[in-house]
Amino acid sequence: MANLREVAARAGVSVRTVSNVVSGAGPVAPATRARVQQVLDEVQYRPNLAARHLRGGRTGVVGLLVPELDSPYFAELAGLLVRAAATRSWTVLIDQTGGSAEGERRLLSGSGGRVLDGLVVSPWALPPEELTRHAGDRPLVVLGEREAAGAADHVTVDNVAAAHAVTSHLLATGRTRIAAVGVQPHLANGTAAQRLLGHRRALAEAGLPADPALEVTTTTLHRAEGARAVGALLDGPAAPDAVFCFSDQLALGAQRAAYERGLRVPADLAVAGFDDIEDGRYATPSLTTVAPDKEQIAERALQCLADRVERRSSAPAQRIVVPHRLVVRESTAPGRSREVPAQDV
Repeated sequence: MANLREVAARAGVSVRTVSNVVSGAGPVAPATRARVQQVLDEVQYRPNLAARHLRGGRTGVVGLLVPELDSPYFAELAGLLVRAAATRSWTVLIDQTGGSAEGERRLLSGSGGRVLDGLVVSPWALPPEELTRHAGDRPLVVLGEREAAGAADHVTVDNVAAAHAVTSHLLATGRTRIAAVGVQPHLANGTAAQRLLGHRRALAEAGLPADPALEVTTTTLHRAEGARAVGALLDGPAAPDAVFCFSDQLALGAQRAAYERGLRVPADLAVAGFDDIEDGRYATPSLTTVAPDKEQIAERALQCLADRVERRSSAPAQRIVVPHRLVVRESTAPGRSREVPAQDV
């Protein structure tokens, strides 16, 4: 493979000029840049990214820790983050914590060592003080509701506002017994608690009391738990006329439970979820959901890392709230599909 000196000789310019063209840094006359780029293309020059990163004291590798790799939401988010990293010539190492304190602690303390320039993590279990300790080891970005007490950049969505929008929509369709499925007091990340808070606020604004019997705890956010939880509600003495599930997987399980009991969605039971995973868009009926801006979550998280890694920024930690949309589909409004922008929810 040709090196910079050989490219410079063929283009009739200095090595510094070729370096400026390759890196995009420094002034180069348009005609000169075009001539150098033509030679680069002819010899199929590829920069040695590893050497470039090491010269800058970096490896070009960042980590992503998520609770579950088989979760459609985290799988989609990981794919978006990998694509965003590629635009920066970064490689992403991905691992899963299982959502346990032990798994998060083990991977945060040992994941990658000096190999990783920075780390993006979605914690479910560790308290803020432990995240704060790990934030001193390398640049760290936290996703979700759990913060690192101001010691690490934090990217999230407004779960209270999003849940309020879902429940308000269900109320507007005439539903009055709306179950909230996905309460998870065993997790410390706070996401389910925030969604329950938004749900309760919408009920209160409509003059309806929160009914503990309709606030259902689940051990996971998976389809089987949704089917089990909603099945038990439907078989109970006072079945709901709508369910707000704290994930799309729970909502898909809820639709299955309704189907098995001969109920029509949404005529007999309206169902809404959270995450806007691909399966929900193609389910029958298609699933009403909250769509977090996953592309922006990935991009903003990597931009936070870039600021810390490449610019050596020591600015105070940021809390970034990305937009979300309420996407109304057939599971709550037959024959209708529309999106409500974040500013309207």
